[in-house]
Amino acid sequence: MSFLTSLFGKKEQAQHEDFIFVDMHSHLIPKIDDGSKSLDESVELIKKLVEFGYKKIITSPHIMGDFYKNTPEIILGGLSELKQRLKSENIEIEIDAAAEYYLDEWFIEKLNKNEPLLTFGKKYVLFETSYMNEPAHLHQAIFSMRTLGYTPVLAHPERYLYLYNDFSAFEKIYEMDVLFQINLNSLMGYYSKPAKQFAEKLIDNKMVDFVGTDCHGMRHLNVLKDTRASKYYNKLANLNLLNNTLLS
Repeated sequence: MSFLTSLFGKKEQAQHEDFIFVDMHSHLIPKIDDGSKSLDESVELIKKLVEFGYKKIITSPHIMGDFYKNTPEIILGGLSELKQRLKSENIEIEIDAAAEYYLDEWFIEKLNKNEPLLTFGKKYVLFETSYMNEPAHLHQAIFSMRTLGYTPVLAHPERYLYLYNDFSAFEKIYEMDVLFQINLNSLMGYYSKPAKQFAEKLIDNKMVDFVGTDCHGMRHLNVLKDTRASKYYNKLANLNLLNNTLLS
């Protein structure tokens, strides 16, 4: 590689590095799910996100009937404690919280009872499903969310094995006015080679609305450094991502 090619390559990369300013999927409230284990760890992770150029974090703890029975009170209480710690250390970044709802009977019950959900932005609801098997209530849950005035956002669709046999399975869900959020580290093959391939195909087909770190620990942010220099990360700049619309 010539000096000029190297120089302009670095310049182009620098132009793209900081075009996403909001991370809307992470697990940074300590000790309530499989994410951060302590306030100290949360602070270190947030410092790294600030270094990456993020200006706002919307962290999204798991809510799952069988494992993480978090409530809005638990999540918002943890958020308040985290905010106080960040303020005491003069770490300047806006931080809020929503949730990542697991599509199970517990979630369906919440929808049936019209229990208030933790949302972000324009009543966006982040939800996930089983990785292996398509949930029996997928279409019902999507219909219920939309009927209640929410906009469903499917977390990391590139990781669901039950969608891999036919790309039209992705298209059918997307055509139900479900927004797609891919994990940035999928672009490096962090989760699997098929997850990488489907993340790339979703980008090529302009079927990505949000991207997130899905940060559970420093291991994810260490990979993110390389992800941000990748070809498909740069391709995200050509999509109408909604992340930056979440800046207040």
